Amino acid sequence: MSANLKISGLIKDYDTIRAADNISFEAFKGQVIALLGPNGAGKSTLMNMIAGYLAPTEGEIFVMGQNIKDYPLEAKKNIGFLPEGSPLYPDLTVREFLKYMAGLRLLDNAAVEKAINVAKIENVAEQKIETLSKGYQRRVGFAQSILSNPPILLLDEPTDGLDPNQKRHIRALIEQMGKEKTILISTHLLDEAENICNRIILINKGKIIADGKTENIVKLAHAKSLEDAFCQMTTTEEEA
Repeated sequence: MSANLKISGLIKDYDTIRAADNISFEAFKGQVIALLGPNGAGKSTLMNMIAGYLAPTEGEIFVMGQNIKDYPLEAKKNIGFLPEGSPLYPDLTVREFLKYMAGLRLLDNAAVEKAINVAKIENVAEQKIETLSKGYQRRVGFAQSILSNPPILLLDEPTDGLDPNQKRHIRALIEQMGKEKTILISTHLLDEAENICNRIILINKGKIIADGKTENIVKLAHAKSLEDAFCQMTTTEEEA
């Protein structure tokens, strides 16, 4: 089975700072992968490069077998992206925003209505986005990411700002969709990573330091829990 996503030797430099340091991995259909790491580890930078928003300094990204550098539009058609902070158009209603985003992807109104239904935002569809709570704005961003039913989803802190009921709903959706898609989730919530992800990639200082199932990473660190393993593997001497 060929990989839906292949990352090879990815490097991203900002002057003297290396945000991504020779990152390589493959991701397949049916994998829900948690990108874990402390603040500044390079998780969002990695997602932005995969989505095509940032150009890597070195390395290659293959989406459904196509090099995103050579076929940027074709590759991006296969990706749904929920970036950090839910960048939205506050003066549009939820439905207007989703119709606009659907139009950019040459999708019809049926795709908009399906996304609204799946994200359970029917009750705010006619409200301006600027009037919504942070949680609802996050759900609008999630609806945007699934408009085209892409085979790859990149979700940066997908449950940030959601109440417990909303979190349960989004996590259940991710679990369900993950059976047919490749999903990468950047999160600080270790319980989220354990409960809905079947693979964890632990990143620290721009490098992958562990990659595998939760139990394997815990065993690798000789720890009692994922939290213990995370702290042991990412804490610096200054923080210890």
